[in-house]
Amino acid sequence: MDGPFPNKNHLGRLAIVLHAHLPYVRKHEKNSLEEDWLFQAILECYIPLLQVMEGCKKQDINNTKLTLSLSPTLLSLLQNKQIQKKFSSWIKTRIEFLTDLSDKEKVASEFLMRNIKNNYLYWEKCSGNLIERFKNLNITGNLDILTCAATHGYLPILRENPETVLGQINTAIRSHEVIFGSRPLGIWLPECAYYENLDEMLFSCGIRYAVLDAHGILNGSPRPRYGVYAPICSNKGVAFFGRDSESTLPVWSSREGFPGNPVYREFHKDLGWDLSPSELQKKGIPTSRPLGLKFHKITDNKALLDKKEFYVEDEAIKKVEEHADIYLLSRSKQLKNLTMSSSFDPLLIAPFDAELFGHWWYEGPMFIEFILKKSTNYSIKLTNLKEILLEKPNLQICDPSPSSWGQGGYHNYWLNDKNAWIVPKITKAGSVFVELCARKFNDDFSLRLLKQAARELLLSESSDWSFILRAGTTTELAKERIDRHLSRFWKLIDMIEKKTFIDYKFLEDIEEEDKIFPGIKIKDWQL
Repeated sequence: MDGPFPNKNHLGRLAIVLHAHLPYVRKHEKNSLEEDWLFQAILECYIPLLQVMEGCKKQDINNTKLTLSLSPTLLSLLQNKQIQKKFSSWIKTRIEFLTDLSDKEKVASEFLMRNIKNNYLYWEKCSGNLIERFKNLNITGNLDILTCAATHGYLPILRENPETVLGQINTAIRSHEVIFGSRPLGIWLPECAYYENLDEMLFSCGIRYAVLDAHGILNGSPRPRYGVYAPICSNKGVAFFGRDSESTLPVWSSREGFPGNPVYREFHKDLGWDLSPSELQKKGIPTSRPLGLKFHKITDNKALLDKKEFYVEDEAIKKVEEHADIYLLSRSKQLKNLTMSSSFDPLLIAPFDAELFGHWWYEGPMFIEFILKKSTNYSIKLTNLKEILLEKPNLQICDPSPSSWGQGGYHNYWLNDKNAWIVPKITKAGSVFVELCARKFNDDFSLRLLKQAARELLLSESSDWSFILRAGTTTELAKERIDRHLSRFWKLIDMIEKKTFIDYKFLEDIEEEDKIFPGIKIKDWQL
C-alpha cells in the first residue's frame, strides 16, 4: 500500500471485522440447550447489530462499514423455517419469566423487557429473515460478508487428508453462493488458523483474502515492511490482513478492557440460575441453565453474584459513549504516530467474535453504533476488507507464518491432552471418505448415502467441540456430539460397503436431523 491515499482527509483507516458463528445445533426436542445458544445470539447480537448498521447507514452511508463473516452452520440455522417458528415461543417464555418477577425486580428489568419486545418486533417485521437484511447491507457495500469453513473445522489438524480441508472450503463456498447469489472472495479461517501452503488451496477455490493474527503476518517471509498496518499478498495470490492488538485489546478483554466496567451488565448473573428446578420446569425448561435474562450490573469484579446491584441502563449508555470516544481517540493517536514515520495510508484491523457484541458484552452493539457515528470526528475512515482490495493497492509479496488467534498463538488450544483424542478419529474417517470419493458410484442410492456421510464427517470436524473440551464447559455435550456424528458416519459407510442391510429408518431420521448443505457435492473432496 505504497504512497499517500488520494485526496486524503483522514489519518488512516479502521476495519472492524466480526466473526459470527454457532455450531449446527438443530435438535428435535423442545427447549434444548443448543437452541438457547442460537436464540440468545439472535436476540442479543444479530438483531441489534443489524439495527445499528441500518440506522447508521441512513445517517452516513459512506462511513457505515463493517466486515462480517457468517459461518455456513449459522446461516443454515438462521434460514431453517422450523427453528424460526420456535423463536416466538422461546421469546414468549422469557417474557413470562420477567412478568412473574417481584415488583422490585420488575422495575430493575424494565429495560430488558423493553429491549426484548423491540427486538422481537424487528424479527416479526422481517418475518424472521435476518439473512435478507444482511444480504441487503452486503449489496450496498456497507457490509463485506465473508464465508468460513463449512462446519468451522480447524484446518491445520485436517491437513493429513488435504481433501478434507478442500471439502470444508468448497462446501462453504457452494453454500454461500446459494444463499447470497455470489461466490465469496473472502474467508474467515476458523480460529484464524493458518498452515504452510494453505493459501494455494484457498486460491484454487476462488478465495482471495483472509484475516490472520498479528504473528501470522509479522513472522512472515520476508518480514512485512508495514507490519500489520497494511495487507500482504502471498506468493500464491491471496491477501492477508493482520490483527492489530492495540485496536482489539480494549474491547475484548473483560479484565483490561471496557467490558469489565462496573456499570455494565453482569453476564454471569442470570435469572435461570436463581430459580428452582420446579419453577423452570413449570415453563418447560427441563434443567437449570441460563435463560438470557440478566438485569444486574458488574458492580465489582470481585463481588459474589448475590452481591451484584441492579443494572441502570442510562448509566451504562453514558459509559459506553465515553468508552467509544476513548477508543477512537486512541486509534486517532495511533494512526497519527504511524503516518509521522512513513508516507503510507495506515490500516488498523480489529477482528472480534461477533457474539462479543450484545451477548457477552451487552452494551457492545451500542459501542459499535457510537464508533460508526463518531469516527469521522477523530479523522478516522471506516472501511471493510473488500473495499480496501477494490482499490487495487500495491501489496508486498510475503508468505504468512503458521498461526492462530487462540491461546498460545498456534495450534495447542485445539491439540492438547483434553482433546487430542479427536484427531485420529476424524483423520481415520477422513481417509476412508476420501478413498470412497475416488470411486465411481453409478446408483443414486449409494450417492445418497455418501452425501449424508459427508455431512456427518463435516459435523464431526467442527472446532467447537475441541474448544469446549479444552475449556472444560459442557464437555459431555461436546463428546456426545463427536460420537454421534462419527457413529452415524461409520454406519453409513458400512451400508455403502457391505450393502447387506440398509436401515432406511436410520437414514431418514439423520437426513432430517442433520439437514444441512442440501447442495453438497462429492466432487468437492477431490483434488
